Amino acid sequence: MTKTMAGASLAVLMLAGAARAEDVTLQLKWVTQAQFAGYYVAQDQGFYEEEGLDVTIKPGGPDVAPVQVLLGGGADVMVDWMPSALAAREAGAPVVNIAQPFKSSGMMLTCRNDSGVTSTADFPGHTLGVWFGGNEYPFLSWMSKLGIPTDGSPDGVTVLKQGFNVDPLLQNQAACISTMTYNEYWQVIDAGLTPEDLTVFKYQDEGVATLEDGLYVLEDRLADPAFVETMAKFVRASMKGWKWAEEHPEDAAMIVLDNDATGAQTEQHQIRMMGEVAKLTAGSDGTLDPADYDRTVATLLAAGSDPVISKEPEGAWTHAVTDAAFQ
Repeated sequence: MTKTMAGASLAVLMLAGAARAEDVTLQLKWVTQAQFAGYYVAQDQGFYEEEGLDVTIKPGGPDVAPVQVLLGGGADVMVDWMPSALAAREAGAPVVNIAQPFKSSGMMLTCRNDSGVTSTADFPGHTLGVWFGGNEYPFLSWMSKLGIPTDGSPDGVTVLKQGFNVDPLLQNQAACISTMTYNEYWQVIDAGLTPEDLTVFKYQDEGVATLEDGLYVLEDRLADPAFVETMAKFVRASMKGWKWAEEHPEDAAMIVLDNDATGAQTEQHQIRMMGEVAKLTAGSDGTLDPADYDRTVATLLAAGSDPVISKEPEGAWTHAVTDAAFQ
């Protein structure tokens, strides 16, 4: 090989190395659905590629614990709700919120009017379905705020440990159940009940909403400026995906369906879900609002005799990534 050919080959290798995309793996909190549309859109529309990223999106599910995937090195960043992330941090998992695409909470309690529950004053004496695994704490804080015991006493409520389905409401096992504005509520509607048959209580309106669907990484990785820069690119592209999804909800839903390897999702449900999810990401540029964080912490600390966290967290969030992404 001549010196000229060797030099040319070296130049090609250097250019290839410079153009090589940075690998990023994202672990979702749940299965592929419009709840995560912004990430699939960013991938589909080339927003990650524009930032020089090669992003792998890993769906979650009932047997997937995102924080364990993160701790085990199976992902660089995860989507999680703040209650479970803060609980994990207090238990020793050093997870840190780097961005908050969801500005508002989609959690609510959906009640059958024929159960006799149409106001919070009607709760005592009834059975209420509640998700656990960290999702019960906003509910417990709300009941504490209302002065309603959750011990099944005559003046209190009986708490039914609810699975991720709406059967207890349909089968009259509970007067009310936990639902999300973008998912389970519509399962109730599709099962035959009408909006006029139901009364809904949104946690956001009750002042006990906690932050959902934030982005979290391991704390020690933030000491590496290169990782912070990579995450800044990821967050910038992801938020571009979220804003595109807000503006094109039907197209975003179809992109989600294209990525659903299980084939379990339907077009009608995903389009409807995307419309509701867009209301939750509206107003967010990805930067965590400290006031929203403080409200979440206060709600968790006030959640009855067994709160999800026992003290004010330290170092649980940072603006380093979003500052690098948007300033």
